[in-house]
Amino acid sequence: MSVLVPDGVHRTILLAAPRSFCAGVERAIEAVELALDQREGPVYVRKQIVHNTHVVAELRDRGAVFVDELDAVPDGATVVFSAHGVSPAVHAEAADRGLEVIDATCPLVTKVHVEARRFAGRGDTVVLVGHAGHEEVEGTMGEAPDSTVLVGTAAEVAGLRIADPTRVSYLTQTTLAVEEAAEVVDALRARYPDLRGPASDDICYATTNRQEALAAIAAEAELVLVVGSANSSNSQRLVELAARHDTPGYLIDGPADLRPEWLAGVRVVGLTAGASAPPRLVEEVVAALSGMGPVTVTERETSRETVHFTLPTSLRPA
Repeated sequence: MSVLVPDGVHRTILLAAPRSFCAGVERAIEAVELALDQREGPVYVRKQIVHNTHVVAELRDRGAVFVDELDAVPDGATVVFSAHGVSPAVHAEAADRGLEVIDATCPLVTKVHVEARRFAGRGDTVVLVGHAGHEEVEGTMGEAPDSTVLVGTAAEVAGLRIADPTRVSYLTQTTLAVEEAAEVVDALRARYPDLRGPASDDICYATTNRQEALAAIAAEAELVLVVGSANSSNSQRLVELAARHDTPGYLIDGPADLRPEWLAGVRVVGLTAGASAPPRLVEEVVAALSGMGPVTVTERETSRETVHFTLPTSLRPA
């Protein structure tokens, strides 16, 4: 942990809006909180409910038991599936074990799962644009594993070997960088002119909004700070977006990660947070920066989010 020493420099903090929690993250966290309140026995959560260390630690302190796989969950217990979604094989295992499942999958991820089944069902090879190893990607590929191939970059498109080039569809991970995803889709379309895709973009509204909000301030800032955990895909994309605007960007889990050398001589700081980062962490970063010297906080709002997702059925009031 670095110590920020007061330097008396007056800094302007350009605060991107929207930032922090999205509707899918809020729904997932609330699902775990309500399950803890409503269920008598332990509540297990498969994987991290959302990709943020602070959120996971707070829910663990409240009694949630986080596990990597279902074999760590006792038969008949309650288990919450994370916002990133799971494959049909995981659902089947839970049913075989008699687990009570509370499915906190983001509805926008569920949309991609439905599309994967539909595209594969009509006989297409499904090209999923995403990052290998990400939980969302693993869940989506599990919908039609024999018909789905994964690509992460436009360069990888050249290596695809598809049996029928006239029957190809694409889907995307919901948390990709909009520009980079478009590059991959363009490469796919150039190679497979009959390429088909979803009726509406798979990259979620919150990912897009946070990228647009950061783009509005990145060029003006001398430094960009993105609040989010290292395994948060949408947060990582924000750091990369800052770099594309030739502005140094750093991912921080909270104020403890701030380093004084980043701030030396910097008078304009861009600040945002990934969709799984609690809003209070942004406030704590502002407070830490104000400890170095006077700050002026200016919020730049590019859009207003009004999306709300209903809770899983089993958690709703009777």
